[in-house]
This record gives sequence, structure tokens and C-alpha cells, in this order.
Amino acid sequence: MDKNNEQLFTETQRKRIARHDVIERITENGTVAAAVMVLAAIAAVVCANTDAYEAIHHFLLEPISIGIGSFTASMTVELFVNDFLMAIFFLLVGIELKYEMTVGELRRPRQALLPMLAAVGGVVVPACIYAFLNKDGALNGWAIPMATDIAFALGVLSLLGNRVPAGVRVFFSTLAIADDLISIAAIAIFYGHAPDVRWLVCAGLVTAVLFMLNKTQHFHLRPYIVGGLVLWFCLYQSGVHATLAGVILAFAVPAKSGIHLNHLSEWLHGYMPDMVDRYDDDAHILGQHDFTHATLGAERVMHRVTPPLIRLERMISTPVNFIILPIFAFVNAQVRLVGVDPMALALDPVALGTYFGMVLGKPIGIAGMTFLMVKFGICELPRRVSWGHIMGVGILGGIGFTMSILISGLAFPAEPFELLAAKAAILLGSVTAAVVGMVFMHFVCKKKPAKSDAVKAA
Repeated sequence: MDKNNEQLFTETQRKRIARHDVIERITENGTVAAAVMVLAAIAAVVCANTDAYEAIHHFLLEPISIGIGSFTASMTVELFVNDFLMAIFFLLVGIELKYEMTVGELRRPRQALLPMLAAVGGVVVPACIYAFLNKDGALNGWAIPMATDIAFALGVLSLLGNRVPAGVRVFFSTLAIADDLISIAAIAIFYGHAPDVRWLVCAGLVTAVLFMLNKTQHFHLRPYIVGGLVLWFCLYQSGVHATLAGVILAFAVPAKSGIHLNHLSEWLHGYMPDMVDRYDDDAHILGQHDFTHATLGAERVMHRVTPPLIRLERMISTPVNFIILPIFAFVNAQVRLVGVDPMALALDPVALGTYFGMVLGKPIGIAGMTFLMVKFGICELPRRVSWGHIMGVGILGGIGFTMSILISGLAFPAEPFELLAAKAAILLGSVTAAVVGMVFMHFVCKKKPAKSDAVKAA
């Protein structure tokens, strides 16, 4: 805590604030968030292979109704997690996308071009490997191995600390975000049901209202949240995958401050002395109406300094990382191997396509596309980034936990064995990619990249 602020708080309050700061640092740590999700997945696999499985399975099939009066959507607990709670996860993904497109790497097309094209390679090659191995069977799962789990993958990368060059982190972050964009598009186009036009029109109208709120400079979050819930309901009823409501809402929420920041300093210099003059040391705070009214005015102004998009991110990031994603992992990693022939599972084309698509397709696609773009002079490697780093990023790109499991559920809703094969391969492939990528990057990051390596292909 700032020493200048210590006099503002009692000893008890300072300790409470210090504890809050520690908790905040933990919850903002991507590695911790990834570890919690992994533990939830491990717990799910353990529970799925014990006597607890039947009770858990029965609970996940319990019905839930959401709505008011005749406007009601009925779904199971499992669907509630995958369709509603994951819409909040997609809202966080959409916020990250909007941030990158506004002030991050995606606002500079030339710098973002290489990782975005690498993401395309990292999507196409795994999908082709899956399609080749399933050419006579379950082709519907072609999108399963193409996704990269941002939180999990960046959490693994962060374990290497500051040995990883900043350029590698930026490259990998941009690649993972572009990868998510492609995955979101695949879900919207290929994994929705035949849409109900009436509900789709309603969703379009709600979307228009949300963007109109942005256009007319409404900076309170409540109307956006209410509109987002209505949009989710309309999309769910339309047959389009309802998690897309989260992405749409993120792009509708204002990213600008609600006040003219260039005049903030001038306002503070004029307002604060007047507010302080109204305070009486000898009177109880409850009786100082002029002072409390003035402080309320200051709070309202300062509250508007932070853009609604940032306020929304702060509101949902911890619940998403430490509640929603672990719940999703536990619900969807129920891989029950009791009574299943392990050889038949391992040799199933869905499992083979998913596993090799993640473990081989990702590094081949990412590194191969990067090499072609640099070789033909279209792009350059970022500063201090070597080809070893690119290959390491490609291997870590095979960590496709969250999005891959979500897509597998959409691809095989009525085929339990294929769904089991896909989930088992996703878990094994993600673990393989994480371990191999971590070891590979550990050795690569010990070496100082050659100057020539950082600007051109070998």
C-alpha cells in the first residue's frame, strides 16, 4: 500500500486491504487459473471411474428452466453449463478480442499478420489430419483439434518466467486470439441447428439495440447486461449456438471513458478543495450532508473514468477463471473408461484424428505457415524470436482443452462412444502438448537467439 495512503485507514482496514491485494494477485495469475481448471478435469476423470459417476450423471441431466411466463427455455444442468455459463466465458474472450483490436496487436495489421496467418495454418493442418483419418466416418468432428486454449496454454508458458522473450508472448497471444476467432466462426457456421428465422430476427433487433446504446453513449453496464441476457435467450431459441451472445455483447459494450479525460485534471483541481472545505472534523460523518453529497458527486465522476468494457472484465474475469471454467472442465471431462475396451478407444479414428491433429497438426501448421510467410518475404519474425521459439509455440498450440471439449459436445451429441473417444484424446493431447512444449521451450529459452534468426529464415 502507498505510504501516503496509510493514514487514511485503520490497522484492521490495512490488513484487510493487504489480504485483498494478495487474493487479487493470485486470481490474476494465469498459471493458477490454469492449474485450477486442470485439477477440476482430473477430479472429473477420477469421479467418472468411481461409484460417484451415476449420481453425477443423473444430476447433470436434471432439468433447469430459465425465463419468465411463457418465455421459458428448458435445459439440463449440463446444457446450462455449456450454453449459458460458457456464454460468459465467450464474453471474456470477446473482451480480450476487442481490447487487442482497439489498443493491442490486432490494431496493427502488419505486426498481427504473421501470427494470424500462423493461426490459419494451425487450424487447417489439424483439421486436415482429422479429416484424413476419418474420411470414411465421423467427419463432423473436424474442428475439434483446431482450437487452442488461451488460458491453459499461456499459463503453461508463464511457468518459464522472464526467460521467454516478450516477442514470443505477443506472437503466441495474438495467435491464440486469432485461433479463437476462427473457432467461434466454426461454431457459429457449422455447429448450430437449423435456425428459427423469427428468433433470429429478434436476436438481430436486440443486437441493434445494444449497438445503438453504444452509439448514443450509454455508459452504465446494466442495460448492456440485460440486453445480453435477452440476446442469449433469442439465440438459444433460434438454434444458433447461444454462446455467441457473449462475443456480440463484448463488442457492443463501450471501450471509451464516459467523460472528457483531457479536462479531468482541471475538474479535480476545482472540485476537490471545495469538497474538502465542507468537511468538519468535530461533526459525525452522518450529519455532514453537504460533504457526503459532494463526495457522491466525485464518486460518480471517477466511476465514469474507467470504460465500461474494463469494468465488465473486472466483474467477470475471476468468476470465469475460478468458477465457470473449472465447472465446465468437471462437467465435460467425465471420461468413463469402466467397461470400455481401451484398445478400441485408442484405435478409434476420432481419437486418432483428434490426438494427432493436436500433437502433430498444430506445430506443423503453425511453424510451416510461419516459415512460408518469412521465406517468401511476406512477413518477418518478431525481434528476438527464433525458429526454436516458433516450434515451441506450435507445440503449445496443441493445448486445446476448453474450446475442443465444447466443439466435441456439439459434434457428437448423440454418439456417446465417439464423444468419449474425442474427450479422451483431447485430455491426452493437451497433456502431451503441455509437457512436450514446456520441456522444449525450457531448452530453447536457454539459448540466446541468433541475430540472423530474428529477421529471416535460415
